[in-house]
Amino acid sequence: MSGHSKWANIKHRKGSQDQKRGMLFQKLSKEIIVALKSGDKDPDNNPRLRLAIEKAKSQNVPNDNIKKLIERQSKEGKIFEEITYEGYDPSGIAILVECLSDNLNRTTANVKAIFTKNNGNLGTKGSVAYLFETKGIIALENTNYSEDKIMELLIDSGLENIENEDDVIILQLSPSNLLKAKKILEDNNINNFITTEVTKIPIQKTKLTPEKHKKLDRILNLLEDNEDVQNVFNNAE
Repeated sequence: MSGHSKWANIKHRKGSQDQKRGMLFQKLSKEIIVALKSGDKDPDNNPRLRLAIEKAKSQNVPNDNIKKLIERQSKEGKIFEEITYEGYDPSGIAILVECLSDNLNRTTANVKAIFTKNNGNLGTKGSVAYLFETKGIIALENTNYSEDKIMELLIDSGLENIENEDDVIILQLSPSNLLKAKKILEDNNINNFITTEVTKIPIQKTKLTPEKHKKLDRILNLLEDNEDVQNVFNNAE
């Protein structure tokens, strides 16, 4: 988790054929399923579904796979519940864990075990969430795009911040403006997207020693490898 931003890591990971690829596709599919259950079957009328599809495409899930999944789930569909766990690693770093589960007892037991076995602690609802803000993120592979041009295009679309890190341009917006901003960029031939997503950004970050970062990374990796865990956020620098 250290050394590169999350979005730079996504860039380096795209196209890889490691063992985690199948689990990633499974998690992306679950998000599409939940989005379908929460609203319209037409992505144009269901922002959550559209974002789920965008995210799947950014990870090279074939269009045919997405189409078949939507058609199948429109007729039947497994029921997944959304649940968020809040806790701390051994150094007091706040961790938010977003899950989609068809068995909450299993998910709760597994998440609790990961924290407990690694000297972390699960907190009560609200104990960690207040340390994060929900933001829209667009990450672009930097192919000599002008930051000034991007700012000019999105000045009226709620652009809050722009960074250039590891040859990745990271745009931060309010979630409600995310898809509108992406459309404006596409219309202006700025389209080398790494990801478009709604995420949690820590309000303040805490610096860790390398040794403490190793302990945090262990918990984060175990959580991310769990089939019920969709997203993991933390406030480490």
